[in-house]
Amino acid sequence: MGQPVIQTLTFWLSEHPSIVGFRWSHAHSWGSTWSFLFTAITLYLALSLLLHLLLSLFRRRRFVPLGPIPALHSLLMTLLSFTIFAGITLSSVAEIRDTRWFWRRSKTPFQWLLCFPLGTRPSGRVFFWSYIYYLSRYLHMIRTFFTVLRRGRLVPFQLFNHSILTFMSFIWLEFSQSFQVLAILSTTLVYAVVYAYRFWIAIGLPRACFAFVVNCQMLLLGCNVACHVGVLVMHFMTGGCNGIGAWGFNSVLNAVILLLFLNFYVKIHWGYGKRAALAAVEEAEAKENEEEEEEGRVKDKEL
Repeated sequence: MGQPVIQTLTFWLSEHPSIVGFRWSHAHSWGSTWSFLFTAITLYLALSLLLHLLLSLFRRRRFVPLGPIPALHSLLMTLLSFTIFAGITLSSVAEIRDTRWFWRRSKTPFQWLLCFPLGTRPSGRVFFWSYIYYLSRYLHMIRTFFTVLRRGRLVPFQLFNHSILTFMSFIWLEFSQSFQVLAILSTTLVYAVVYAYRFWIAIGLPRACFAFVVNCQMLLLGCNVACHVGVLVMHFMTGGCNGIGAWGFNSVLNAVILLLFLNFYVKIHWGYGKRAALAAVEEAEAKENEEEEEEGRVKDKEL
C-alpha cells in the first residue's frame, strides 16, 4: 500500500506534465514581470502604512481581535512550506537523474545544487517549485497586517524583510540564479517548523522557554551564508556558475538581513538592550496575548 502512495505523490510533486513542462515566461507566468513585482511591493508597503495610520486615528483600543484567522494562516503556511520542500526535493532528484549525463564529469549532485551550469534556463521541475515559492512570498506578507491589527505598530524590519525576500525570489527565476535550490530547501523546511510552532501557540498550547522563531531564523541565515561561500568557491573552481551577477546582488541583501538579525540576537542572548530586543521580536512575531484580549472585551462592554 505504501508504494502506490509514494508513486502518486512523486507524480503529483515532480512528474506531472505541468511541472515537467514549466517555463518561466513574462507572457504566461502570473506575476512574472518587473512591473508586477514593484507594484506589488509598493502596494504592500502602502497598505501597511495606511492600515497603521487608520488604526492610530480611529481605533478605541490597543488591538483588533482576529479570532482564528492567524492560526489558520499559520496552518496554511505550514502545509504550503512542507509541500514546496517535498516538491523541490523530489524534483531535484529527478533533474539530477535526467541531466547528470551533461555535467557529471565536472560536478557532483551537491555541486549542481550550488552551481547551475552556464546557460541554464528557468524551465523544468526545479523552477516550477521556485515559482511556487515566489508566489508564496505574497502570502507571507499577510503576517504584517496581523502585526498592525494586533499591536497597532509597524515593524520596519518586517516590512524590509518581506519586501527583500520577495524581490530575491523573483530574481532567482529571472536570472536562473545558482544556489536557489538549497536556499528554497532550507527556507521552506525552517518555515514549516516556524509556522507549525506559531499554529501550536495560536491554539493555546504552551510556548517555548526561549526565542524559538529568532533562533530558527538565525540558523537559516547561517546556512545561507555557508551556501553563498560554496557558490563563490564553485564559481572560480568550475569555470562559472549561472546567474552569478544576481547572486552577488542577492549576497548583499542577505548580508543586510543577517546584520539586522545579529543585532537582535546579540541583544537577546547577551543581555544588552534585552527588554527592547524582546519587545521587537514580540512585535515581529505578532503574538496575541490572551489576557489583553480578555481585558479589551471587558472594557468594550463597559463602554
